[in-house]
Amino acid sequence: MNSTMRALVVETLAPDFAGCAIRDVPTPTPGPGEVLVAVKAASVNFPDLLMTRGEYQFKPPLPFTPGLDVAGEVVALGEGATGWKIGDAVVGGARLGGFADYAVLSAESLKPKPARLSFSEAAAYGAAYLTAYVALVRRARLEPGEWVLVHGAAGGVGLAAVDLAKALGARVIAASASDIKLAAIERLYAPDAVVNVTDGFRDQVKAITGGRGADVIYDPVGGDVFDESVRCIAFDGRLLVIGFTAGRIPTISVNMPLIKGFSVMGVRAGEYGRRFPEKGRENQAAIWRMADEGVISPHVHAELPLARWREAFNLLAERQVIGKAVIRPDL
Repeated sequence: MNSTMRALVVETLAPDFAGCAIRDVPTPTPGPGEVLVAVKAASVNFPDLLMTRGEYQFKPPLPFTPGLDVAGEVVALGEGATGWKIGDAVVGGARLGGFADYAVLSAESLKPKPARLSFSEAAAYGAAYLTAYVALVRRARLEPGEWVLVHGAAGGVGLAAVDLAKALGARVIAASASDIKLAAIERLYAPDAVVNVTDGFRDQVKAITGGRGADVIYDPVGGDVFDESVRCIAFDGRLLVIGFTAGRIPTISVNMPLIKGFSVMGVRAGEYGRRFPEKGRENQAAIWRMADEGVISPHVHAELPLARWREAFNLLAERQVIGKAVIRPDL
């Protein structure tokens, strides 16, 4: 192991990733309770992109290396780091550090990589499926047979929600503005219905659900999509606010949830686990158990070397991804 490594470093906050560059930096040393992991794969998440512009809730001091979800092999153990040995294949999540040759992670945060998943699939799994689980299970308390409308269904968190909702016995409507993406979603996960939202979706959702509307709406898009979702949600429905990839943060007149009897629920999966540590551990155990059992499975759209990080970022920024783009430093 060399004393230096390559890392994607955010040096200044700027649009179009102008403040980011690959740099040679010192290889980190794991501290007490920490593990050094040789990164085999790290998935690109929307918060990674937002952090390069200083537009995410978490604003680390400069310079920093983004990268939330990591899969790799243990190469060094810090003092008191138990439960792992050199060479173990692991997955883990942290707020920073994944887009590099090596990453330091808390030993407690690591999970064994499911044997049935490749390193890239394992890296594509954690944040997306944890978000879907907290949203559908913890917040919406989804019941089998309920109608779930998933917006941005081709994106990482959207596709995870389609997959998980099907596994939970719900009836799923996958929504996207692209017929090509909808065809891919049908092939990969066989939702009960698909809807192209380009010219509106209220009437389509009402027709699919027999006039009732969707019991649960999963919205990582915001903007106009949120506005129209209010008009096709069922009485006693739950509208899950995941994010705002459309750019506009919508507002709502509170007479609408009053009259229609629905709830608007915010979802921050990581913060949920920090606020409720025991439930957070239960959430992690649940999603990785389902991965081990083959109940649900992530889809990797593209695997790119670290040197092509900009291409990986742009795939997400330009909404070309179906599932996840993954950076592999070992390529």
